[in-house]
Order: sequence, then C-alpha cells, then structure tokens
Amino acid sequence: MPRAGQLKSSGERLSDRVAVGVLTQAFPPELVDEVLADTGRIQQRNRLLPARLVVYFVLAMCLFSGQSYEEVARLLTTGLRGARCWRASWAVPSTAAIWKARSRLGVAPLRQLFARGTSRSSTP
Repeated sequence: MPRAGQLKSSGERLSDRVAVGVLTQAFPPELVDEVLADTGRIQQRNRLLPARLVVYFVLAMCLFSGQSYEEVARLLTTGLRGARCWRASWAVPSTAAIWKARSRLGVAPLRQLFARGTSRSSTP
C-alpha cells in the first residue's frame, strides 16, 4: 500500500515523474539536439516519435526496465508533459513503431551523449 503522497489522484507515481525530470536535467534537450545533429540523426520529416524523444525513451527504458515499451513511452510523455516539454495529447505508438524508431536512431547518439555528459560533469 503506497504512503500518502506517493500516488497522484490519476494513479501516477511521483517517483515516475521525478525519474523523467532527472533525465532531462542530466541530459538537457539542447545537449541531446547537439548530439543528434553531430551524429546526423535528426529526423527528415515530422514523426510520431521524434529523434529527441527516442533518445529519452532509450534512457527511460533503463529507469523503468520492468515495463513494456508502451508503458515506458506513456510514463515518459506524461513526465515530459508535466514539465511542460510535451504537447497535451499523444497516442502511444505500437511496439513495432518504437522498435523501428530505435533502429533509426542507432547507438552513435547515445555513445556520444554519454561521452559528453561524462566530460561535462567532470569539469569544475
């Protein structure tokens, strides 16, 4: 049974929102966009899963490792919406659509993101 304050009236856990907030602070959108540009992974057209969201999705999969793709996507966009970084309505894509978006992204942006994030945090 959750303690008072752990669940919002919508049934959302406060820890889920905090986890997404930590992602956006550790890896600010500007840094993610720079890495996507440097690795040539900026999307060529508007998609349901923009490249920046896919980066945050892959990171969120580590935080919510016991959840399905769809649930991680829902938690991520709910957290981003709470931080006013996402539009109000969005249909969670299918597992196949998420898999294809991850394949399009590849590993290069995440490798570079971690390299930059590590060097950024080690400088005084």
